[in-house]
Amino acid sequence: MRANKEEIRDKVVNSIDMSRELEDEEIHNVIDEIILNELDCKYITINERCSLHKYIFHSIRGLGIIEDLLCDENVTEIMINNYKNIFVERKGKLEEVEGQFSSEERLSDTIQQIVSKNNRRVNESTPIVDTRLEDGSRVNIVLPPIAIDGAVITIRKFPKENINMNQLIRWNCITREVSDFLKKLVLAGYNIFICGGTGCGKTTFLNVLSDFIPRDERVITIEDSAELQLKNIRNLIRLEARQANVEGENEITIRSLIKTSLRMRPDRIIVGEVRGIEALDMLQAMNTGHDGSMSTGHANSPKDMLSRLETMILMGIEMPLSAIRAQIASGIDIIVYLGRLRDRSRKVIEIDEVQGFHSGEIVLNKLYEFVEYGEKDGKVCGQLKQTDNKLIHIDKMIKSGQIKGEKNDLQNGEKGDIF
Repeated sequence: MRANKEEIRDKVVNSIDMSRELEDEEIHNVIDEIILNELDCKYITINERCSLHKYIFHSIRGLGIIEDLLCDENVTEIMINNYKNIFVERKGKLEEVEGQFSSEERLSDTIQQIVSKNNRRVNESTPIVDTRLEDGSRVNIVLPPIAIDGAVITIRKFPKENINMNQLIRWNCITREVSDFLKKLVLAGYNIFICGGTGCGKTTFLNVLSDFIPRDERVITIEDSAELQLKNIRNLIRLEARQANVEGENEITIRSLIKTSLRMRPDRIIVGEVRGIEALDMLQAMNTGHDGSMSTGHANSPKDMLSRLETMILMGIEMPLSAIRAQIASGIDIIVYLGRLRDRSRKVIEIDEVQGFHSGEIVLNKLYEFVEYGEKDGKVCGQLKQTDNKLIHIDKMIKSGQIKGEKNDLQNGEKGDIF
């Protein structure tokens, strides 16, 4: 008769000396020995034995069932609705996972293991937390009583290898023409805001654009939970917000970090995501000589992103709407809108220039938009196409040497030339 796998795990735990630092090989050896002693191997296949070994090892050293899902390169998101109800997004489609945690207590232990590594806390008094795994994957945790059916963990995985622009082009997320255009914008120091819905790839796209930042510039990244992976910048400072402690003190907000960063002599400031009043501080930084700064936000279109920025600022400060719109129009140069199509593919849907502030409204100049042709084999067919509009504000392009010629001549150029 087979022993319960939890009983075997407990015997492994009781057999090893947890008071000292153990090598992985030591734990593997103990697991193998106890499995052989406890199970009649005539009644268990090699695959079952390997699966049991992996389960026990990950429950001791890692994050239990989560470890296997993290190792699956086809899984991009892990959704734990409670200890026995787990879903993943695999190749763009949601699937239910057969495995589960052995109990609510085991899930709770895993949660504390995740948050403790980042000096975060989550409990009944603070039941919601955002944090990350060691590989940079984003984690959101919600505990009861807020989560009615049990603790919830949502993990957004990041690829083990950095995604670059060539890969996005190969995956038809963007065209070479638009990639070259965005590269010139970054090099010229245009302030770029990336927007889109949940899971459309905003952080990934921000990482990709950062590859175009000149290596001799000083860049400061500011995030609620560190996710950005800027590999090609040598003079890089990474700042992360901090929750208040149990007494409600010592909180460090995104807003305070933006203000602090201005004293650190940055060339560019990158704010991972704006969600509230810190949007005003980000815009002020963009308006005070930190050209080439970038950020992201949730929205359903470039126009919707502008409205959301207005709302974020109004939620934290009393300020005339016209003044807010003027700040936005002078701070942000380009808005890149990303989306997921009905076939679950991620695309650059639209790129707009913020033309200016006229008659009380922010005016957008649409430069590129995704044009759909139809479907083939379940895949949406289409391409990111240039509109008839040209980039109006080309002073930064000329000043940085990305384009040459007189401004009037460039703006009166042939159709097909974005400048």
